[in-house]
Amino acid sequence: MRDFGNKPFWREKPLEAMSSQEWESLCDGCGRCCLNKLEDWDSGEIAWTNVGCQLLDGHACRCRDYENRQATVPDCVALDAAKVRELTWLPPTCAYRLVGEGRDLYWWHHLISGDRETVHEAGISVRDRTVSEVGMELEDYEAYVAAWPGENPMDDAA
Repeated sequence: MRDFGNKPFWREKPLEAMSSQEWESLCDGCGRCCLNKLEDWDSGEIAWTNVGCQLLDGHACRCRDYENRQATVPDCVALDAAKVRELTWLPPTCAYRLVGEGRDLYWWHHLISGDRETVHEAGISVRDRTVSEVGMELEDYEAYVAAWPGENPMDDAA
């Protein structure tokens, strides 16, 4: 049977054409993008940490003050389509990255599963796996380097 246009918006529209509601709904709520990353200035290599931004709720995997986050955290990156395509540190499971690369969402994404808990159940999110940056010196971040935030556990499932 042929599908006559009943495709979900993320399969039909480029990132640039999405409404703000569609754009925001793409976020899977994993919280990985809210983890601090260390960049080697010589090589440009990114090392992930499990140190969460001061605004990250490490259980809910959401920003505590999303609307005003850039006033509190000036280096917080507000994603847009251009940044999605240029940032090398977006998690490999990130819906913005996947859609920007012309790929589909994973089964655990709430737009597929219908449930915002599946991202946590699938082990994709940062839920209860982080420490806060509050009171931590930048030099101490190296003690919290972690590989898992930059990995795609779905690669192992294939």
